[in-house]
Amino acid sequence: MIHKLVSTPINLVIKIAEKIKEEADKELNDLPTIQQKLIQLQMMFELGEIPEEAFEAKEQELLIRYEAAKRKEMEEWKKLTE
Repeated sequence: MIHKLVSTPINLVIKIAEKIKEEADKELNDLPTIQQKLIQLQMMFELGEIPEEAFEAKEQELLIRYEAAKRKEMEEWKKLTE
């Protein structure tokens, strides 16, 4: 019983950490998410909500993430087809 009392909070913390990691991975590596962020960024720039320098810096960051995510996706497809 004591084991259960001690392990339950630990297991809950582990599950929460796994969910946070999953969401962070999605934010960083999910192609549709990155594409949506690029679209939002473009709209913000066109509406004058952000300066050109900030737009270009963020766009470059998102494009690098997109290329990395696309490479990762292609590698996964190669592994599946081999």
